[in-house]
Amino acid sequence: MTSPHSDYFEPKLVSPEFVKNPYPLLHELRTQEPVYWSEAVGAWLLTRYDDVLVTMKDTAHFSNENRLGQAVAYLPPEKRANFKPFEDHYKTKGLLHSDPPDHTRLRALITKEFTPKVVEQMKPQIQKVVDGLLDSAEKKGKMDVVPDLAEALPIGVIAEILGVPVEDRHFFKKWTDAILGFQGVNKPAEEDLLRAQESLLDLRAYLVDMISQRRRSPRQDLMTKFVAVESEGERLSEAELINTCVTLFTAGHETTLSLPSNTIYTLLANPDQLQLLRQNPELLTSALEESLRFESPVSRQSRLMKADAELGGKTLRKGEMLFQMLNAVNRDPEYFTDPDKFDIRRKNNRHMAFGQGIHFCVGAPLARAEGFIAVGTVIRRFPNLRLVDNAADWDAGKRNSRVLLSLRVKL
Repeated sequence: MTSPHSDYFEPKLVSPEFVKNPYPLLHELRTQEPVYWSEAVGAWLLTRYDDVLVTMKDTAHFSNENRLGQAVAYLPPEKRANFKPFEDHYKTKGLLHSDPPDHTRLRALITKEFTPKVVEQMKPQIQKVVDGLLDSAEKKGKMDVVPDLAEALPIGVIAEILGVPVEDRHFFKKWTDAILGFQGVNKPAEEDLLRAQESLLDLRAYLVDMISQRRRSPRQDLMTKFVAVESEGERLSEAELINTCVTLFTAGHETTLSLPSNTIYTLLANPDQLQLLRQNPELLTSALEESLRFESPVSRQSRLMKADAELGGKTLRKGEMLFQMLNAVNRDPEYFTDPDKFDIRRKNNRHMAFGQGIHFCVGAPLARAEGFIAVGTVIRRFPNLRLVDNAADWDAGKRNSRVLLSLRVKL
């Protein structure tokens, strides 16, 4: 599987510089070797739109089952034995860790709680949260968009939906960061795996306690609905319920954290587009979709080969991992005209920021609503908004996500 380009690509693919600005190297990969085996990452990297689309739709070969649990497979047996709780978690069927027919059953239970109609009913609460966060920032005349708005919003909203008390919500940021910290390469560092396992155990224990409370005292929240379904048997086991709730927190947190902050940064870094949006507020939806394409919150997604398959002239073997490089496919010139230009008037924007096919993100309507309200409110309330630092502070420790560490602005 050794490529003639390995000496060039391998060190760059695992460098902090690649995380901060992946696009030039991804363009080279797409041009020279769009289906590329990386020893450093421990997986195939796919950078063409058409190839990734195949792997999203064909679950017979490109599987979600136990794909994240493979992260410990490279360890020697004596070390791997220390990660049994980690492996057990990801072996359990859950919304993100299953294929049909299990995925079909689980998705049917979850989707009805995140329909556009349901999300529409949540918008006043989202607006209230955003207004409160911006009121606090306005008193100071400045804001770091990441902690002051983008981080606080998704945890607050998903916690409100599930029924997590306000006083406990600070735990979830720490847990979700650690659980996401090992993802994005197939041979993560042991310390990243240990942090993820410890946080999984803490979060799972918290959820077990929540489930027990809801069995004793049902409430008007999503966790109570899940417990009611679980008590019916066959439709949802407790293990599946816990696994899926972990997914709702981690996936919901990272995407919705990135969308408002990435959009605000990109607009401020492209003042002509910000001015265009201020003059044409009806372009806000288009601006958010362009931000999802241009700086995709989830930069890569993994799949586990369930059977051998041919792709791009290469043979991908059963048991191997691949990464769908979403921030590459969303700038594929075969699908997007002038892909490295941020254009809020872009037409035919068929980006893959939320995936495609049966695994299309179930929380997409909620993420879009939170982004629309957060970005729209910031732009309306602060006509003199400007960056403190022109250089983007991308988090080099997050390989799976395109997320800013900070975004300081003056109001």
